Amino acid sequence: MKRWIPWTIGIIAVLLVGGLAARSMKARQLENAAAAASAKVPLQLELSAADVVTAHPVELTRTLSVSGGLKAVNTAVVKAKVAAEVKSLSVREGDTVKAGQVIGQLDTTEFDWRLRQAEQTADSAKAQLDIARRAVENNQALVKQGFISSTGMETSVSNEAAARANYQAAAAAVALAKKSRGDSVLVAPIAGIVSQRLAQPGERVAVDAKIIEVVDLSRIELEAAVAPEDVVEVQIGQSARLDIDGLREPAKATVARINPSTQAGTRAVMVYLALQSNPALRQGLFARGQIDLQHGRALAVPISAVRVDQAKPYVLMVVNGHVSQRTVTLGARGDASIDGKTEHVVEIVEGLADNATILRGSTGNVRDGTPVKLVGPAPVPAARAPAA
Repeated sequence: MKRWIPWTIGIIAVLLVGGLAARSMKARQLENAAAAASAKVPLQLELSAADVVTAHPVELTRTLSVSGGLKAVNTAVVKAKVAAEVKSLSVREGDTVKAGQVIGQLDTTEFDWRLRQAEQTADSAKAQLDIARRAVENNQALVKQGFISSTGMETSVSNEAAARANYQAAAAAVALAKKSRGDSVLVAPIAGIVSQRLAQPGERVAVDAKIIEVVDLSRIELEAAVAPEDVVEVQIGQSARLDIDGLREPAKATVARINPSTQAGTRAVMVYLALQSNPALRQGLFARGQIDLQHGRALAVPISAVRVDQAKPYVLMVVNGHVSQRTVTLGARGDASIDGKTEHVVEIVEGLADNATILRGSTGNVRDGTPVKLVGPAPVPAARAPAA
């Protein structure tokens, strides 16, 4: 075999490997250049109409958040006026009662004997009074005839007065015994529904022991604690909307009363909101909502559109197809109609102009300068407030 053949084959192999390496390096350089070019061009964020809102002056209703428990305006607790054993109770929790209805009876055995004793004592005192009265009549005749002195007559008159006083005291004791026996009957003081039955037949109760609680659900109020700095804007007659546990729709209410005193410790002022009649309302349910304080025209955006993750609050605007961060000054908070729905909004005092397109909070964190594109129908402008 000739010597130049192996050398020729080796040189050809080296050239092939070098060519392949150069080709691979060139392809990698092209890929890196394409990646760098694509990195310089940021991705475009697509937004739907639900992701943006157009800022317009709206009819802003300033509100005050309140919460608390529901209470019936009229409640009554039937207590034992005398110490006795519970003989019977005809009602239980959930039963409806009328005012004056007999709902229970205490044992009257002891009171019957006391009444009988008082009546017999009164009969004895009346007999003594009759004797003293006849003695006075007889002595009056004897004094005229001179058989007894005037001193004896005065003694008879005094005895008759003492007998009369004893009889009157005995008659009062009879009345007290009758009242005690009458107090053994348990009567509902108001119409309503029995909420608690605190005693059972056969149980002996003391004076003023609670037996039955009756609640009138025809009038329900929310008892809310309001801070002193906020209560100055609350006025009787202002309307409110309350979300109540168990109710799907918000309940309407009106400020009915404002307590003139503050609560010890918290210094809060109790405000009472009267709710419209609703068979689903129950005493003790928890409610939260807002009192409508004032109405006015202001440039406002949904509270969720305001970002507060930096030192100052800001919003994200869409300007010339790009996201632009704008610092804003916030004002009053309240409710307003945005895109046909009532939302919690905040007034923008400074930093935002009319007709600005704002990103809602549902878009998440978006960097300043990100290109955006609106997909779908254009956003519905927020409802403008009527001109003043």
